[in-house]
Amino acid sequence: MPNTFLPVLNEVEKASIHERQPLPDAYLGLPDEEMALRIAAARAALGDRLVILGHHYQRDEVIRFADYTGDSFKLANAIARHPAADYIVFCGVHFMAESADILALPHQRVILPDLAAGCSMADMAPADQLETCWNELRQLGLASSVVPVTYINSAAAIKSLVGENGGTVCTSSNAAATLRWGWQQRERILFLPDQHLGRNTAYQMGLPLDQMVVWDPYQPFGGLTRDELERAKLILWKGHCSVHVRFTAAQIEQVRREHPGIKVIVHPEVPFDVLLAADDSGSTEYILKTVRDSPDGSTWAVATEVHLVHRLAEEVAPGKTVISLDQFGCLCSTMFRVSPNHLLWVLDSLVDGDVVNEIVVPDGQKKWAKIALDRMLAIT
Repeated sequence: MPNTFLPVLNEVEKASIHERQPLPDAYLGLPDEEMALRIAAARAALGDRLVILGHHYQRDEVIRFADYTGDSFKLANAIARHPAADYIVFCGVHFMAESADILALPHQRVILPDLAAGCSMADMAPADQLETCWNELRQLGLASSVVPVTYINSAAAIKSLVGENGGTVCTSSNAAATLRWGWQQRERILFLPDQHLGRNTAYQMGLPLDQMVVWDPYQPFGGLTRDELERAKLILWKGHCSVHVRFTAAQIEQVRREHPGIKVIVHPEVPFDVLLAADDSGSTEYILKTVRDSPDGSTWAVATEVHLVHRLAEEVAPGKTVISLDQFGCLCSTMFRVSPNHLLWVLDSLVDGDVVNEIVVPDGQKKWAKIALDRMLAIT
């Protein structure tokens, strides 16, 4: 198996493919209190016509205004609870807003406060590379034995291709259930774009590492031989989260020395050796529940995005202690692009009857992408 447990960061992680639009001058340099009052006024004016969704990794100044806070799976489910809403403002990143547009009703319009809020992991799986991969699997006579599964951190075009070929979307919350579903459909699974989530989940389910291979989209046939692919039950796309690969097993060793008795819980997007060194792992919702339900006096090191870690630490203090596994904090820089200034701008525009930063998935992609997302929501 290729040695890809410690991925090398590349240029695609340093910038989003989505061009950032200039914020109008009137929204620059506003005091926090003024923005809070104006956002509250805009929300009141829009009433039930508006729903604001906020991903856990958003900064505190933004998440305070969300009607729903959660991971991708929880927020995807929240959309269906507001069929009367006209506007869904998604404080997250581009692929999340695309998923919201796919799941939304025809009259609903989805707005992303900053179009530059992308995802480096999603950018690691362009649609043309998945098309090439699928064609090469066809050439080898293996495509009919493979069901594609894409993590929700992927573009609408990827979700569409996956849905059209009998596959589904998953989140970290239902990744294990999705893998079980996939192996019930066909002999092997192509899992993209995060190799670590796929590897870690499958390993915890009992699949040995020698039945997993990594598909490198920049190599012919993924850099794999036919024999390697035929022996594999899980084909992992060579992609990763630039936040979660910053956590290391050495950090776990250090935090255990500094805090005897500490429990370490990690997100399953971390590298494999970090998963093995930790006490527990799970989605952001699982991490939150596990720490909240732990006995008073517990001490936790949490390996996920720093905004979530800081909010959790404040919530459970003083009964429990929560620290970030990375002492410098792992920030999702593209999530951080959504600011209260951007949120105020898009809400003011809606009050004035203008829709800015609308996310519209082309109809040609919507059909199959929705099928893939509906399959995700049905898998428990």
